[in-house]
Amino acid sequence: MERLTRQHRAVLDALASSGRTLSPNEILELARQGAPGLNLSTVYRQIKALESDGEIVKVELPGQPARFEARCTHGDQAAMPAPAHIGADSFHAHHHHHFHCNCCETVVPIHGCPGHMQELAPSGFLVETHDLILHGRCAACLEQGRP
Repeated sequence: MERLTRQHRAVLDALASSGRTLSPNEILELARQGAPGLNLSTVYRQIKALESDGEIVKVELPGQPARFEARCTHGDQAAMPAPAHIGADSFHAHHHHHFHCNCCETVVPIHGCPGHMQELAPSGFLVETHDLILHGRCAACLEQGRP
């Protein structure tokens, strides 16, 4: 565990307070409010440490650069059983889905899950885990009339 520095706290606070998934540049922009001298290389070091400590998670969407979010401990995940090879506490702390805005590229967590996807799998196959990404326009882009 890394010593809690002002930069460490600023990066974690930026992720926790944003309520969404952030790119390293977005983290830098928000974290500079708590640590004005922060630079991008320090943000990357803090991301690595926070991810290693399990305080944040990497979110990877196909064709997109990695984003990060505060570790989710939302209670709505209990209905989704953990795969056998992943501990239940770890799985439920992370299992949720995302909405990706096609206009502004915002990615926000969806704290809900439709549950098992086994019925969608081909006969004889076993679904062990799944990811769901909804794509569309966020409320801000809709309000602004962005296509």
